[in-house]
Amino acid sequence: MARRAKRDLTLEEYDNWEAATKTFQAVAEAADEEGGPSLSLVPKPERDEVWPTDLLPPAEPDPTAPPVGPSGSGKTTILNLVGGLDSVTAGRVWFKDREITAFSPAELTRYRRDTVGFVFQFYNLVPNLTALENVMVSTELSRDPMDEVEALRLVDMADRLDHFPAQLSGGEQQRVAIASALAKNPTLLLCDEPTGALDFNTGIKVLRLLVDLKQQLGKTVVLITHNAAIAQAADRVVRLRSGQIVELHENPEPLPPEDVVW
Repeated sequence: MARRAKRDLTLEEYDNWEAATKTFQAVAEAADEEGGPSLSLVPKPERDEVWPTDLLPPAEPDPTAPPVGPSGSGKTTILNLVGGLDSVTAGRVWFKDREITAFSPAELTRYRRDTVGFVFQFYNLVPNLTALENVMVSTELSRDPMDEVEALRLVDMADRLDHFPAQLSGGEQQRVAIASALAKNPTLLLCDEPTGALDFNTGIKVLRLLVDLKQQLGKTVVLITHNAAIAQAADRVVRLRSGQIVELHENPEPLPPEDVVW
């Protein structure tokens, strides 16, 4: 669970958390028996409810897995914990055979730098840098980056290298944000509502882009969304509600993004 202002739990909150922990541990044990995911979280409470844990997909080439759920169900918290942006108050987070929660600050920095690429809903571009310069910021942090122009070419923005964010549409800014994350050459691409601020047609284009990048480059893409329709294009889906996993299933025949309607 993300670290925020500390307070003592009420007895009812503790009981709720303890019950939820046993539930999630049972799910984790069942997954382990089936040779399941190599990345898992352990739940902790916040406010007056129990927030989610999750079992995300193995970091093997090319799965796409969206945790899906309404606002407040804990999707972003999961993404932040997996990405090393938030720290836990208790429990453990693993990536493959590495326990992220045991990392020193320096190890956590290296993990974020070398392993994870982030795509945010509202782009997070530097307004006074061009598209190319925004991508260059990311490559400066990476040990084994992609070529910046190639990253922008992959997202069909090679003809907009010298444009500033204010000169780009929302969809174009999101493409630059994806190129910026991709240019680090990460193992995990973590996307927080990447279509949430876009219109339908542009959202479909961004979804197609993520699927293509997954297939072409063999990256693990974890996309969180409150839009349940998008889950139809994923290889694996984790559904959350009120801080709990309510469904976890494989999608044997993901829909092409162009066939997804919401």
